[in-house]
Amino acid sequence: QVQLVESGGGLVHPGGSLRVSCAVSGSIDVVYTMGWVRQAPGKQREVVASITIGGTTNYRDFAKGRFTISRDNAKNTVDLQMNNLKEEDTAVYYCYADVWPTGAPRKDFWGQGTQVTVSS
Repeated sequence: QVQLVESGGGLVHPGGSLRVSCAVSGSIDVVYTMGWVRQAPGKQREVVASITIGGTTNYRDFAKGRFTISRDNAKNTVDLQMNNLKEEDTAVYYCYADVWPTGAPRKDFWGQGTQVTVSS
């Protein structure tokens, strides 16, 4: 069974930095695109960034220049380094992965979410 587990959320002051990580575990043949989405209170979930198996990255405009997504294909992990955080970055951050599990159809899997709070 495929599982995604996030870590690294927390409380940070405006202008600070935080790194969230996600590990994919289970019986897996291939992990394709991985990424992060977030959901702030009262708002819809929005994509933050994604990275393909080949390392091509894609960022939403609010993340460009401040956030960096990276992955380790050997460990099936994806990280999101967030710098110069703003109060509007406060949200629950979820990682996702497009996975081909062993002996099962390819599908998207999601983590449980990690809270990031930016506040003075």
